[in-house]
Amino acid sequence: MKFWRSYLAILLAIGVVTCEAAQGEAGGAQVKVAVVGGLVLSGVWPALAERAGKATGLRIETVAAAPKEGVVPVFRKGEADLLLIHGSDETYGLLAAGLAAPLRAWAMNEHVIVGPKDDPAGVAGAPGAAEALRRIVGADAPLIGFRDVGSFAIVHGLFRTLGLRPGPRQQLYDDAESPQQVLRSAADKGGYAVVGHIPVAFGKMPSEGMAVLLKGDPAMRRVYVVVEPGPLHPASPLRRKLAQRLANYLVSPRGQADLATADKEAGGPWVFPLPVRP
Repeated sequence: MKFWRSYLAILLAIGVVTCEAAQGEAGGAQVKVAVVGGLVLSGVWPALAERAGKATGLRIETVAAAPKEGVVPVFRKGEADLLLIHGSDETYGLLAAGLAAPLRAWAMNEHVIVGPKDDPAGVAGAPGAAEALRRIVGADAPLIGFRDVGSFAIVHGLFRTLGLRPGPRQQLYDDAESPQQVLRSAADKGGYAVVGHIPVAFGKMPSEGMAVLLKGDPAMRRVYVVVEPGPLHPASPLRRKLAQRLANYLVSPRGQADLATADKEAGGPWVFPLPVRP
């Protein structure tokens, strides 16, 4: 009797897996995706997800769109099969914990320099971000050291590249009540700030009296990575396979071309495909 119970349990398990696999191969399988908020705010991800569904035969459900603090736990708990987010300590942490497969670069977003409309340092006339920062230091104009890790890394990476030492007024503390209020803090000081282009353009960062003075410099871009389930992620084998299918599409030439099209449809440039390799 014990043998037959074990035998029936095995048959039942095989039947469930076979049924799930058949559903996946039929093209009606679902992948749950969590994305950093700007991808949805800009309209790029909704447009791309529609194209991705047609290209892969998957039903793509966006289960979370929020800052990294909101989406990383969703992926960690297994509530999302795929995560699109900036490469960061958090993503390396997922990888080290066995929750993420090796990370793959997927796209980039852009940071911009925002400052007073009268632009006392002449940032708007600079040919690029490096010269803009040189002018800010030369004019001893205030620059907010934004608490966002990405903005901080961009600014100080440029300072190191220039061999330029910022003065005390170019390392001001961001005393805003929330990250979204940083431009108000900069405006109160008559200064500049480096922030993500998407939240400024879509009104997530109030910027009365301020203007985007410099944009379009590749030196101010950050990399998005696609995070797939690792060996210790709660996803089932089938979910892992489907997440990999979507990830493979996103980094493929077709996926990159569709990203460029989706970005254009969303009124970009907001999200940039990776540089084309020779």
